[in-house]
Amino acid sequence: MANKIAPALACGNTVVLKTAEQTPLSSLKVAELCREAGFPKGVINVLSGFGFTEVGKSILKAAAESNLKKVLLELGGKSPSIIFADSNLDTAVKYTHNGSFFNHGQSCCAAARIYVEERVYDEFLKKFKANTEAIKIGDPFESKTYQGPQISKKQFDRIMFYIKTGKEEGATLLMGGERFGEQGFYIKPTIFTDVVSTKSSFLDLNFTIIAKANLTKYGLAAAVFTNNITKALKLSNEIKAGTVWVNQYMTGDSSLPFGGYKKSGIGREMGKYALKEYTQIKTVQINLGTSCN
Repeated sequence: MANKIAPALACGNTVVLKTAEQTPLSSLKVAELCREAGFPKGVINVLSGFGFTEVGKSILKAAAESNLKKVLLELGGKSPSIIFADSNLDTAVKYTHNGSFFNHGQSCCAAARIYVEERVYDEFLKKFKANTEAIKIGDPFESKTYQGPQISKKQFDRIMFYIKTGKEEGATLLMGGERFGEQGFYIKPTIFTDVVSTKSSFLDLNFTIIAKANLTKYGLAAAVFTNNITKALKLSNEIKAGTVWVNQYMTGDSSLPFGGYKKSGIGREMGKYALKEYTQIKTVQINLGTSCN
């Protein structure tokens, strides 16, 4: 929340904050604290609601139909990670595993697709699976718990539908794929292998790893794991994503811009780049001479 409202406030704007309908209390508390800190009434306003790309498109349409308001949208993602044989596999496993299961997988930047070079595929998968088997599921308020429940029944049902679809489309269910326990919206950590796109071009041997990484309507984040800096820079340039991590995942700094390509959004948050989203450029030319010529 702070990343989103701070630059708007710094540029002299008021804020209408739409929270997720499942988690409004934290935003309401921040708004309450802002009042206590001396913010004038009406500067920060909170609405509850929920939405991903489709809601973003609706907002963009409404802005265009009014007076062409400037819009900054940070939406969803389906982020790829590419693991090369020359990478440090322990590092790759550590970061992609956290990227996959952080916040119970409920992250716009989640490492949803992992591509591994064939020479190290078995070793990577063995280590990744071992890390996943070690995940402790339970009450998220307990310090030893790594994975809690999904945030709602709707989210739980959505994930179970995706698992069912994966099985039906021929992917190999390596582990998980079912409910954990009898109460709550818990799902066992799940890994699919041998996942093949339904698009015929995905089956083409000439279809490069870069094209596979880009084969999505989203472009929020991606990761490349390799010890070859030339290779890393080449892929970082060609992958269509707003953020590309090299030999790491889900890291960041408040000074770095964050945002997506394609249907992952428009504009950039954080740092000086966010300030540009809330300002307009004006050109003023002054003749300081005495002559009009």
